[in-house]
Amino acid sequence: MSYRPEKRIHLCLAHMSGKEQDYIKEAFDTNWVVPLGPNVNAFEESIREYVGHGEVAALCSGTASIHLALKCLGVGPGDEVIVQTFTFCASSNPVLYLGATPVFVDSEKDTWNMDPVLLEEAIKDRKVKTGNYPKAIITVALFGMPPKMKEIVAVAEKYGIAIVEDAAEAMGSKYDGKYLGTFGLYGVLSFNGNKMITTSGGGALICPDEKAKQRVMYYATQAREPFPYYQHTEIGYNYRMSNICAGIGRGQMLVLEEHVAHHRKVQSMYAELLAKVKGITVHKQPEGGLFDSNYWLVTIIVDPKIKIKGQYEVADKAHLSGEPNINVEALRLFLDRANVESRSTWKPLHLQPVNAKCPVYVNGVSENLFKKTLCLPAGPYVSEEDVKYIVDKIKEAIC
Repeated sequence: MSYRPEKRIHLCLAHMSGKEQDYIKEAFDTNWVVPLGPNVNAFEESIREYVGHGEVAALCSGTASIHLALKCLGVGPGDEVIVQTFTFCASSNPVLYLGATPVFVDSEKDTWNMDPVLLEEAIKDRKVKTGNYPKAIITVALFGMPPKMKEIVAVAEKYGIAIVEDAAEAMGSKYDGKYLGTFGLYGVLSFNGNKMITTSGGGALICPDEKAKQRVMYYATQAREPFPYYQHTEIGYNYRMSNICAGIGRGQMLVLEEHVAHHRKVQSMYAELLAKVKGITVHKQPEGGLFDSNYWLVTIIVDPKIKIKGQYEVADKAHLSGEPNINVEALRLFLDRANVESRSTWKPLHLQPVNAKCPVYVNGVSENLFKKTLCLPAGPYVSEEDVKYIVDKIKEAIC
C-alpha cells in the first residue's frame, strides 16, 4: 500500500522540546505571569549567547521589533525608508506607523532578496528627488535565505544609512559565518507560531549595546519616565513579552539547532527528488560558502509552460487576474486536495493597493517570481515519507 499521511501536512507547525511546560509552571508557581520576569531575562540571554552579538530585547512580535528599531533611529513624518519589496507586509507597515514613506526595492535573481545594485540606484535617486538620503534600509532574509549582505552593507556604509535587518524568517541562518540579525545596527527576529522556534507569538530585537536596548525597552513600556508616579514625555507602546511566552521560548531554544538541521535535510531531499522533474526547480542558496540558509520554507519555481491538472478550471476564476500563474494555483489546489498545505510566495509590496503611492525601484524579478513560485512544507513534523509523498503528488499533478 502506498504511503498516505495520517494528518494534513502543514508548512511549518510548532514543535515543542518538552521543557516548555517546566518553564511555564515555574512562572505560575512564582506568580510571574505578567510581562517581563525571569523567563524573559533568561530567554534574552540565551538568544544573545546564540547569536554572539549585542544585547537582546524580547518583544511581543517581530513587527513591534521593526517598529521600535525605526523609532530609535528617529524615523518620522517626511522620512523615507528603503524596504525590500519581495516580503510580507510586516516589513514595511512599521514605516507607515511612524508617518514615513516606504521606498520599495526589487530583488536579485540569486537569493531573491534585495538587489544591492538597485539599492544604490534608489538611494542616489531619492537624494536627487527629495534632497535627502533615506533614513534607514530594511533588508529581509526571504524564507530564511541570506541576502548578499557584504554588498548591501558596503552600500549602506557608503551613504551613512543604518540597516534594520529583518531576519524574522531566518533564525539560525548565517552569512559568511555570522548569524543573520547581527549585520545591521538592529536585527529583528520573529517567534510566531510557524517560525523556526516559537513563543506562540513574539519577537526580539537584537540591539548594538545595552544603552540601545534600554532605549528600546523604554518605548516598549509606554515610554514611562523614572518617576514614582506615571509621567510620559513621549509616546510609547505596550510591546513587552510576557514571562509565560518567554518560558516557551526558553524551551524552544533547546531544539533550535535540531529544527535548523531538519529544515536543511528536508530541502536537500526535495532538491534530490525533484531534480529530474521537468518544469520544477527547487530554489537553493548560491554556491561559494558565504550562504547558509535555514530553509525555513522550501520554495519551488514552476515553469509556466508545463501543464497542471485542473489549471483550465482555475483559469476561469477572475480573481486570479494578474496573480500567480494558473498552473501554480492549480498545483496548490491539487496538493490541497491531497491534504498538503502549500502557498504562493509573497506578493511584492509595491503591488499591494495600500502601497500604491510609494516610490518603487523594480527590475521585474519579484513580479516574475511571485507568478511562478510556491512554498512547500518543511517544518519539524514533515517526515521523509511526507516529502516523498509530496514529490509524488507534484509528479502526479503534471500533465
